Amino acid sequence: MTVATIASELAAHPSILGKLDISGATRALGLTGASVGQPGDDAAALPRPEGGWDLFAAEAFIPAFVADDPWFAGWCGVMVNLSDIAAMGGRAVAITDMLWAPDAAAAAPVLEGMLAASQAYGVPIVGGHTNLRAPALNLSVAVTGRAQALISSFAARPGDLLIAAIDLRGAWRPRFDNWFAAADAPAARLRGDLALLAELAEAGLVRAGKDISQGGIAGTSLMLGECSGCGFEIDLDRLPMPPVTDVARWLRAFPSFGFLLSVSPSAANEVCARFADRGLAASVIGHATSGTAIDLVQGDARATFWDWQARPYLALGRGQPVQEAHHA
Repeated sequence: MTVATIASELAAHPSILGKLDISGATRALGLTGASVGQPGDDAAALPRPEGGWDLFAAEAFIPAFVADDPWFAGWCGVMVNLSDIAAMGGRAVAITDMLWAPDAAAAAPVLEGMLAASQAYGVPIVGGHTNLRAPALNLSVAVTGRAQALISSFAARPGDLLIAAIDLRGAWRPRFDNWFAAADAPAARLRGDLALLAELAEAGLVRAGKDISQGGIAGTSLMLGECSGCGFEIDLDRLPMPPVTDVARWLRAFPSFGFLLSVSPSAANEVCARFADRGLAASVIGHATSGTAIDLVQGDARATFWDWQARPYLALGRGQPVQEAHHA
């Protein structure tokens, strides 16, 4: 598959286009990138009087995904929220869940998945909402956390190096583009891996980044670039990825542990080494540019995946007339 074909297929894929739905809700709520908590980041960051930040994030899940793989959906309800907190340089404090199901039997595997993840990551579920008389299975989960130093979606700068850090010790879940690397991992490893993001932020090694979420490396780099007012060039030959994996699928995949970090060139080697020390794959996959496009390159071939100035994605970048906000 050519680079141009990969770029065009990604730009038309539902996992990328789904983020465009955000604008309706944010317009109705009157939210902008200047609203309290700076919507557009992986979690709302609220300054604490004594220093640091309170963090708050929430996720809702595609009903078809919850119905197809309810235990894994429950696990993901916890996991992706904890990833959002880590992506901000924070540590999670507590989780609440909102669950709708036709009956207790339908709800059971979702609750089992949430409980398993809560115990594995050591973050308690402290309450929520349950309805066992709903017409279908639906799930939403929220999390609180705290940070002493922030990793921001708005802080990447031209000249930064773009690092992808991903746990490759996993396998694909059926049907959807989900790479699950936490199934058999010891709890101590899972907790230590997430804690590394806060350690990097507090050491001043990382100032900008996002967790790799729905939309994969491609969509996440687009959100990071647009929020920061820059572009990215991504070298497909430098992606850390499992063997015998289709590049196009990997660029849109949702890994259970994955982050894109925009760092100064002087910090890149140490950042990659700290992930490697924990058995996590991390490599420089490109760099931030002064443009507005996410360009994919492979050898001499080059293609633009998306230009956020020509086609706004979240419309939350620095200096933009903001009309949309993103519940990351």
